Amino acid sequence: MNVREGAVDLVVPEQGEGAGDEVFFNPVQELNRDLTVAVMRAYRDREPRVETYLDAMTASGVRGVRAAADGWDVTCCDVDADAIDLCQENLTRNDLDGDVRQRDVNALLHDDYFDVVDLDPFGTPIPFADAAFQGTRNLLCVTATDTAPLCGAHFESGVRSYSTIPRNTEYHAEMGVRVLLSALIRTGARYDIAPRPLVTHATNHYVRTYLELDRGATVANKAVDELGYIYHCEHCLYRENEAGLIADAPSSCPNCDHGIETAGPVFLGSTCNPEFVSTVADSVTEEMGTADKATDLLETLGAELSVPTHYDQHRLCKRWTRSAPAMDDFLDKLSEAGHDVSRTHYGGTTFKTTATVDEIRAATAE
Repeated sequence: MNVREGAVDLVVPEQGEGAGDEVFFNPVQELNRDLTVAVMRAYRDREPRVETYLDAMTASGVRGVRAAADGWDVTCCDVDADAIDLCQENLTRNDLDGDVRQRDVNALLHDDYFDVVDLDPFGTPIPFADAAFQGTRNLLCVTATDTAPLCGAHFESGVRSYSTIPRNTEYHAEMGVRVLLSALIRTGARYDIAPRPLVTHATNHYVRTYLELDRGATVANKAVDELGYIYHCEHCLYRENEAGLIADAPSSCPNCDHGIETAGPVFLGSTCNPEFVSTVADSVTEEMGTADKATDLLETLGAELSVPTHYDQHRLCKRWTRSAPAMDDFLDKLSEAGHDVSRTHYGGTTFKTTATVDEIRAATAE
């Protein structure tokens, strides 16, 4: 079928049909791809020397074609011959140049360097992470679609893929974000590379992050220093976090004496750079099909506190047998009580705050 996305026209297979059974096009990922174009525009302003872009699992070529239309020197890679043919067709139909290679991307990344590398695999990106860190100069873009392992819902798979302890908590989407970033930071550190998150979000059953790479043992050590553990009581919702690679969890909840769950090592730092997020928002343009959604998401990300967990207002109010007030009124009460607070992008009723659960309950009581 023919689709138009951004400034390009594409021929893509319908699900289960098209150029081959292995070629996949996901229309739900249009927001992901629109944001990628905007991030790359903003990053080119930040680092004008960047020129080359690798679409590492190109499939129909939509990411590479859109990058080429935006002026990047594009390489598209896939192991599937039908994908390579379709990608080349989509470049040609838009009068765009690109280097299309049928090759295993891990092998390619051990041979060549690219300013920007985009990993968008089916499932976990970890099997490609080592090669990606070695083959990326500036910006590494990563998608993970295996949200159940990331968030702890498939515990053993999460442990195997990410070498950490994920927990299926009320803030499960953020758990996935911080598990993924932890794994990527530890991978980068093996090569004296420090990945710094510029933009990260969990949307539509995937996690997406854009990492600026800095090099040297000192900065890699500092990145590792932002890893640690989250301790969580499911009974009273007590939470605390502790930096460091050795967990020292309380033997029981200090608030209610019930058991404590430990997650980690996870990333405890800021998942976005607010100044960069603002420049990405300025790079969203009207030809993008998800421009309004992208702008709203970036506005929320830019204002989101860096606290490593979040709450859901409806869940809290149900727990307290209260009706849920208007979200703005709820957050205003927390702010008026002297607590830092922000909405989060994880859902319309989710928020972050420096307040404890008891402080939230007291500040928002009617």
